[in-house]
Amino acid sequence: MDLDKFKACIEACNTCATYCDYCAASCLQEDDVKMMAECIRLDMQCAQICRLAASFMAQGSEYANDICRICAEICKKCGDECAKHEATHCQECAKACYRCAEECAAMAS
Repeated sequence: MDLDKFKACIEACNTCATYCDYCAASCLQEDDVKMMAECIRLDMQCAQICRLAASFMAQGSEYANDICRICAEICKKCGDECAKHEATHCQECAKACYRCAEECAAMAS
């Protein structure tokens, strides 16, 4: 198993999960939490799939490409939602999501 081929994608996944956790927690502090509900929901799902993808890649799982394909899709959707909001934490999260989506899509291909 060559862990180096997964390194950039694992790092992108771990970074994205961290930004998603931070964004979700920060959204809960916003004045209109109900308006942020979809952002929070996608942040939580994105963080989970990113951690799963990183774990499958680290294990050299034969399912890593499939998980990365799904991860890319969820990251893109989360990034699109976060990009709708002006809050800095949402904008930073969107960037991390888009980067992860690119890395995972490349890994899955």
